[in-house]
Amino acid sequence: MNKSDTELATFAGGCFWCTEAVFQRLRGVLKVIPGYIGGSIKNPAYREVCSGKTGHAEAIQISYIPSVITFEELLEVFFATHNPTTLNQQGNDKGTQYRSAIFYHSETQKNAAKKMISLLDKSSAFEKPIVTEVSAATPFYKAEDDHLDYYNRNQNQIYCQMVIAPKVQKVTDYFKEKTNSNYED
Repeated sequence: MNKSDTELATFAGGCFWCTEAVFQRLRGVLKVIPGYIGGSIKNPAYREVCSGKTGHAEAIQISYIPSVITFEELLEVFFATHNPTTLNQQGNDKGTQYRSAIFYHSETQKNAAKKMISLLDKSSAFEKPIVTEVSAATPFYKAEDDHLDYYNRNQNQIYCQMVIAPKVQKVTDYFKEKTNSNYED
């Protein structure tokens, strides 16, 4: 497979430990990298992003094979595994760094994201309107190594068990046909 067979998707859905674990489990996803996007400084560190002063969101950048899993299917999983109706908050995590956002890499992705949001809002899939930001991708900065593959390395930690594991379970329950067999329990 060559690079032209893959595409990038960049999502912010709160804590990047959660979103990384969710998307790693999908067939057609080659790589998920946690990091920072959408802010005002170059090469931000975790402590700077957590302050909420840089404007960055905790996000993941996904390298995927569109012939195996489409951008629309990635969007379905994205919206099913976080709350897109809370502004700058996911669970107990509050601040602009935890906002819901889609950072598109093409007009096709932008249009697909806007269409999905419109369909979900019209269908009343959520009790409140979706507040997910849809913005052009800006430079993405990879998170520090201790954040990479966090859930898989720390499944016994209470945060992983209480917050991340239910999201992972949701993916394996509701999107079983899209799940990578390497992660099946």
